Amino acid sequence: MKFTKHLFLAASALAGLSTGAAAQDCTNPDTLVFSIIPTEETTQEVDIYQPLLAKLKEKTGKDVEFFMPTSYASVIEGMINGWVQIGVHGPNSYVLAKEKDPNLEVFATYTKKKGHFQEEGAGYRAVLITRADSPIADVEGLKGSVLGLADPASTSGNLLPRMVFGEVVGTGPDLENYFSKVVYTGGHDQSALAVKEGRVDDAFVATHRLDNVIDRGLASTEDYRVLWQSDIIPQDPMVMRGDLCDDVKAQIKDAFLTLHEDPASQPFFDGINSTKFVPMTDADYDIIRKLVAAEEAAAK
Repeated sequence: MKFTKHLFLAASALAGLSTGAAAQDCTNPDTLVFSIIPTEETTQEVDIYQPLLAKLKEKTGKDVEFFMPTSYASVIEGMINGWVQIGVHGPNSYVLAKEKDPNLEVFATYTKKKGHFQEEGAGYRAVLITRADSPIADVEGLKGSVLGLADPASTSGNLLPRMVFGEVVGTGPDLENYFSKVVYTGGHDQSALAVKEGRVDDAFVATHRLDNVIDRGLASTEDYRVLWQSDIIPQDPMVMRGDLCDDVKAQIKDAFLTLHEDPASQPFFDGINSTKFVPMTDADYDIIRKLVAAEEAAAK
């Protein structure tokens, strides 16, 4: 397994290439580059991905490099510019990437084990949390507080709070009109820690990401109070470039969807509190497109 040391500038240098260029022959690279949106797993526990990357190498016969991202946008740009072949996106960042490059293909997601806040299955929720000892006891008490959001491209850490919770408090997407300040923390783990440490009063966090923080011993369930939760959101999509040759795409899918059958993969699934990968299609993320469309309409 290799971990690429290239800076994202290498991918950005390709930005001049047109994603709308005429279709060419399929690509069959000697090396596959894999990346994932910034999470506790990528920034703190990269080694847990070794079984997955090893399986990709076994199934495809190719070298596999891991690109450490700096943001959701760096994964999007790496994929649409052809420098990253396989990416794990958030639901919203996948929809954004698909708009830029319609040939991107979602093929799987993972199921989650029941956790502290996470429910079992291939979905998760956005939860609005505050400190357990906070004087804020309900949604009405949030007015004028400091809110933490994860990343502009995050589904549960930005899009859903603005488009769904914004209707709850009557502001629409302009949460700035309800909270005294809205800040982007850089990730769900950072949002959870910012609440615990009192740097923000409250924050929207994905249930499985909040579990990650607790499982790492950085916080406990007793540190938080949940004030609101969303409906179920589809889990993060596994995405590959559509211009890869069909046999390579089939090998990549096989590596993901059969990984749970290999006993050596158990540390990986344990590391992300999952049981296996399951197939997903583009249509599974139409609910996100509806939120994006509503956001764009509200901005006009």
